[in-house]
Order: sequence, then structure tokens, then C-alpha cells
Amino acid sequence: MALQALQSSGVTFRKILSHFPEELSLAFAYGSGVYRQAGPNSDQKNAMMDFVFTVDDPVGWHSKNLKKNRSHYSLLKFLGPGIITSIQNNYGAGVYYNSLVMCDGRLIKYGVISTSILIEDLLNWNNLYVAGRLQKPVKIVVMNENVSLRAALDKNLRSAVTAAFLMLPESFSEEDLFVEIAGLSYSGDFRMVVGEDKTKVLNIVKPNIAHFRELYGSILQENPQVVYKTQQGRLEIDKSPEGQFTQLMTLPKTLQQQINHIMDPPGKNRDVEETLFQVAHDPECGDVVRLGLSAIVRRSSIRQSTKGIFTAGIKKSVIYSSLKLHKMWKGWLRKTP
Repeated sequence: MALQALQSSGVTFRKILSHFPEELSLAFAYGSGVYRQAGPNSDQKNAMMDFVFTVDDPVGWHSKNLKKNRSHYSLLKFLGPGIITSIQNNYGAGVYYNSLVMCDGRLIKYGVISTSILIEDLLNWNNLYVAGRLQKPVKIVVMNENVSLRAALDKNLRSAVTAAFLMLPESFSEEDLFVEIAGLSYSGDFRMVVGEDKTKVLNIVKPNIAHFRELYGSILQENPQVVYKTQQGRLEIDKSPEGQFTQLMTLPKTLQQQINHIMDPPGKNRDVEETLFQVAHDPECGDVVRLGLSAIVRRSSIRQSTKGIFTAGIKKSVIYSSLKLHKMWKGWLRKTP
């Protein structure tokens, strides 16, 4: 099963988790502090380590964490765990981040998201925020026996493959596929204009082809619409209108709705299936899918980044943004002759 490729028993991660309340349905580490990246993020030793903690009871979890790690929070800590949870669930992408925290000798950032909201994002791509993180290799440190969560994690990976297929030609390489998948959650992200290195997606994929292959290999081999030549690292897919319609009909609900919104003329009010049938016959099908993804990501990335100013506090937000801009500047200098 593809999810097994994500799991890790790393002592470093578990030591960090020991500083937090234990009631986690899922905890994973991601980013350049976990997997080596090319370019300005290649210094793994000093990179900030990013975590996401998934919890069934956010109010209870924040209540315990405020007692254990009160200094991690901005001034919002004075409003209590109920308000913190309300901000977490109802604004941005449903995740509450504490940034620039020293923990067990490492600089970390951690986000907290409710299990139910994560499952919705994995299945429907409401925000494609944490779901997008989980389309790339991560280190899963804790995962309980929640059957619905495990099924949603697997569905998210399969949906990522389908969306990427729709934006690729009939024949392509493994690297082409993994670049498309890694880029799904960056489509339309305003931070790719200001604050992120423009070659970020390629820098994520190139050093981690083996990890992507481990994550997606079984899904590709099981997919009836693809010929996967593992020895050559090449793939061929069905680009007929019928094949594309089948793929479009299995996309997450929010992406289907965005495509319908883009393609439906004012006043016509066609249903989603009718619109997807039209898109399947359109030579620009891949571009339409990309526009739909951009609409989802643009909205959630702007709202989540705005929320981050309040959850991290002004001082930490300025420092964090400066670090991002510094990495972007280093990336630009590397490309300048």
C-alpha cells in the first residue's frame, strides 16, 4: 500500500513529538529539513523542520499544549483554546501554525489541524493545503487506526496522479509526472511570486525521485489507464476524450466545481457532468484543470498566510518572511551568471 512508503520511526522526530500532547491521529514531518532539496534549501542540517499534527479534539489539544508550551503561541494565547480552535477551523486552510519554535535543539514550525477537516481536504481538495503537503514525500511519525483517515490519505494520492495525467501529454517520464504532482499545490500560490524560490518544485523532485517512486509506484502499476515502463522510467496514458472524461469524473469535488465555474457560460447553469464531458473533448483540457487548481490554491494560500500573521505574531512573521525572501534571493543568485 502506498501509505506504507510514508512511514518513519525516526528517533529525532519522536523526540520532538515527546514535547507535545500525545492525542494525535496523525503527525508528519515535511520540507527541506526532512528530505534533501536542491538549490538554496540544500542545507538540511540547519533547515527548519516542519510538522503537521492532526487531532480529533483541537480544543482539548490546544488546552494541554498551552500548559506545556505556552511560549510557542502569539498573543492569541490570552484568548484561550476555544478561540484558538475557532481561528484554526474557520479561517485560512483549517490549520493553525506556531512558527520559529526551538524544540530539542532544532528550529521547528508546527501546524495543528482537526482530523475531520483534514479528511475533507484529502477527499475534496477544499483547500489543497495540507492535502498538498501529503502529495509529496513526508515522514509519518504517528498514525492511528482511523480507517477513514487512511482511506482519505490513499485517495489523495490517487487524485494527484489523475490531475497530473490530465495536464501531461500522451507519453512522458517519471520526472515529468512527479514534477506535475509536486506542483499541484503550488498552482496559483501567491508565495511563488513573492517569498519562494521559483525553481522550488524541481528542487523538491530531482533529489527525491526514489521517494516519489516509492510513494506512487503501486498506484501507477494498478492504474488501468497507464502503461508504466518501470525499467525505462516512462509512462503512456489514454488521452482520448473517453479516457479524459473518466479521469475528470474521478477528480475531487471542489476541483470539479471550479472547472464547472470556469467553463459554464453565465446564465446557462449546466451540471458538472455536462461541463466535464465538454472539457474532455477540449484540446485545452489540461489548461482548464490547471486553472481550476490555481483558483483553489490562490484562495487558500492568501487566507492562510494572512492568518499566519496573527497566529505567529508580527515579530515572528517578519523573521519568517525574511528567511523566505533570503532563500528566494539565493536561488536567484545561483541562476545569475
